[in-house]
Amino acid sequence: MAKVRITQVKSKIGSPERQKRTLQALGLRKMNAAVEVEATPQILGMIRKVNHLVKVEKVK
Repeated sequence: MAKVRITQVKSKIGSPERQKRTLQALGLRKMNAAVEVEATPQILGMIRKVNHLVKVEKVK
């Protein structure tokens, strides 16, 4: 399975609670924090919901 690196680039302050919890579920706690996760359909759906707050890169 492919991996992706997700980096939080915008603050979650002012975002709806659901988006804050999505960031937390992805493992993002602070600004500029990055995590590498498997690109499953569930993870990709979560990324789509907060795509305005994160940057996504493919990892080899």
